Formats: sequence, structure tokens, C-alpha cells
Amino acid sequence: MTPISKRIGVLGAGQLGRMLALAGYPLGQKFGFYGISQDEPSALLGHFHLHSDEADNLKALVDFADVITFESENTDLQVVREIAKTTPVYPGERSLEVAQHRGKEKSLFKEKGIPCANFAVVNSLEELQQAVNVIGVPSILKTTTEGYDGKGQFVIKTDDQVEQAWEAIGGRELILEAFVDFHRELSLVAVRNAAGEQRFYPLVQNVHHKGILRYTIAPAQQVSEMVQKQAESYISTLLEELDHVGVLTLELFETEYGLFANEMAPRVHNSGHWTIEGAQTSQFENHVRAICGLPLGSTEARQPIAAMLNIVATTGPIDKVLQMPNAHLHLYDKEERAGRKLGHITLLSDSQEALFADIKSLNAFLPL
Repeated sequence: MTPISKRIGVLGAGQLGRMLALAGYPLGQKFGFYGISQDEPSALLGHFHLHSDEADNLKALVDFADVITFESENTDLQVVREIAKTTPVYPGERSLEVAQHRGKEKSLFKEKGIPCANFAVVNSLEELQQAVNVIGVPSILKTTTEGYDGKGQFVIKTDDQVEQAWEAIGGRELILEAFVDFHRELSLVAVRNAAGEQRFYPLVQNVHHKGILRYTIAPAQQVSEMVQKQAESYISTLLEELDHVGVLTLELFETEYGLFANEMAPRVHNSGHWTIEGAQTSQFENHVRAICGLPLGSTEARQPIAAMLNIVATTGPIDKVLQMPNAHLHLYDKEERAGRKLGHITLLSDSQEALFADIKSLNAFLPL
């Protein structure tokens, strides 16, 4: 153990934990993971603690760890509260509680003066009808908890779809959000340590298909310094309000009226994967630094422009990627499956034209 070494326990054993470990080992950190299968992406990268019907080794992970973090905002809040009685958990309980409930999240945005869509939390068909009468259509009905990559959502385009929407995802607490007419989707990744030090990455543009992020352009082109600073102001407010330690990501809509917050994630984020090769310090290393009480690293981009392409469902022609000098391949050691993120490709370039030529040459990795 070095003077700065800590044993980091990760709730989850997916690709985010894997990339945290790959970033943390050069800093002398040690890792343990709490997962459901030895086949998960992180299982062979540290001390693995199984969670199953037959065995629950959470206590073993907590006993191992100096500090605990998590991969998903769907992490059990009660588990985090219990762990925090004996072991620091970063990000903390409040960040998790707010981010895993869309109603609490939107309420916090509104309270802090961060623009977002009009919304209403509903618990019955009658309440949904009343909310549609106020908010109007088109609007988007979502589950307040869980749900990711477009799951747990229903777009209500006309008034006569209200009952259909409730039948599709109702029977539980939902949130109705007004439809936001936006030019493009952006996100900002930021990091804060316990000393209150903050760093911000450049705003990036995200392109989704069927609810799944397919590629990111970093930095987003034609973003003024004013817009970048506005986004930084929003996320800085959230970091301080939540006393957040670690990476926080804010997803945004760029509209003719300015930036609107969509949702936040209290963790390293898919739209920040480009930072592994594309930034001076990756989001993963900065998360490790933050939760271990270390100074934060520079978030400056290394190249004028970069892109991150998700590899979804099938691995695809990776030989072509490996022949490109400016491409970096990351595979997560996951079996192929519809809608599953199997890896990503980072492209670095000196110009937008050259970057988009490279993306076009890898169109086999993009949806038709």
C-alpha cells in the first residue's frame, strides 16, 4: 500500500466499475466489487463479492473497503444508508435519493432555479388525466424510479392516448413531463471532492436511438462560452446543494430559450467515456481522486475534437477499428444481446471534417 492507497468498494460489477478500476490502479488504489455473477465485466479486476439468493457477501465488501461508491442511481438507498453508518459512501445518500426519483430531481431543479420541463407526479389514471389537461400534449410519461435507456416511458401524442399510456406503464407512481422542443441533447460531466474543489469537462453533444446513446461529440460544436458557463453554474449549484463527492452528470436540452435540465446521474456517465483518451484526466480517474480525497486532475481536452461511439448488440467489425491510428477500442467482455452496450470506440481528431469522415467509415456501428 502506498501513502495514498485506499481500498475502494464498488456496488456493482459492470463496465463502469471496470473502467474505474483501470483508472484507479495506476494511482495505487485497490478495488472490490459487489455483483451477481463472476461473468460480469469487473469480476476479475479485484476482490469479487457475490450477491445472490444463496449468498450475500455485502458485509465482506464493506469490511474490505475504506470507501464505497456505486455504478447506478438504481442502487438500493437503504443499503447505502446502512453502509454509511460505518464506511464512507461517495457520492452520498442525498445525491442518490434525489437522482433515483425523477419527481425529487425535477423538484430540486425547480427549487434551485434550473430550467426544466413542466411536470406532475401522478399515482392514478384520474391524476394522469388531470395532469394532461394542465400540461397538454405531446408529453412524456415516465416511471419516477428505475428506467434507463428509454425504458419505462410512453410518449403521449394525443389526448385519447392517456388510458393507453396508463395501461402500458401505470399501476405505480409516474411522472408526466411536458415535451421539450429542443435543437440537440447535451450533457456536462463535473466532479467535486470533499474539500469542495470542482472541475468541469466541456459540454458534449449526444445522439440517441431508441433511447440508447449511440454517439457523443466532444466538445459539442458551436457552444458559446456563455452557454458552457451557464451549464457549469447549474451543475455547480447541484454539487454544492447535495454536498456531492465524485462525478455528477447533468443531461440538458438546448432550446431556443436556452438550456433545460433533463436529468442527472450521480456517477461516471456514458457520455463521458471519451475522456479516457480525450481529456487530460478521465472522468474515471477524477472520480477515484474525488472519493479518495486526492486533488482533482485537469479536465481539459487533449485534441480539438473527439467522438465516442457505443458498440451495441453485436461486436461488429472491430478489425477495422484496430487499423485506425486515431481510434481506441474498449470492449467490456460482455456477451452479445439486443440493446446491450458491449463496448465503445473513441475517435480523436484535429478537425470536425476529419472526425465525421472517420465516423462515416465506422457506420456499421451506428443504427440504420
